[in-house]
Amino acid sequence: MYYHKKINSPVGELTLVATDKSLMAVLWENDDPTRIQLEESIEQEDHVLLVEAGNQLAEYFERKRTGFELPLEFTGTEFQKKVWQALLTIPFGETRTYGQIAQQIGDPNAVRAVGGAANKNPISIIAPCHRVIGASGKLTGFAGGLKTKSYLLQLEYTKRNPTLWQSWE
Repeated sequence: MYYHKKINSPVGELTLVATDKSLMAVLWENDDPTRIQLEESIEQEDHVLLVEAGNQLAEYFERKRTGFELPLEFTGTEFQKKVWQALLTIPFGETRTYGQIAQQIGDPNAVRAVGGAANKNPISIIAPCHRVIGASGKLTGFAGGLKTKSYLLQLEYTKRNPTLWQSWE
């Protein structure tokens, strides 16, 4: 059984989806419904895991949290799951390129496939696909939109380096 709860955030309304045991998704306000394939869910505002995920996300946006402590369950292909697990290793306030992620998962020629998997990441923000950038240092595709990706990177960068300003264009 899947449950969902909507929360407001600085990047728009997010829909959190969980089972009784794990967080399954953090979906964007105008998310493409075909991007993440999940079973139907029941709205449950007081679901313990969804409330905790909402609290941790609020702390993240308030710059009081640099990591998440939630049970996660990724639904996807084995390749996608490898990419999503690699996303979890990117430290707060840092970035990696798609090529670096491809190297990390042992498939250096899979740069485009890594990008495709990152786009299908069901647990946005928490599995930080926003921390993956192009080889040139430029922002590239992001399911939440490039403006949101820039916002998230800036939030993290200035928390980690308060006297510095990084332009993410």
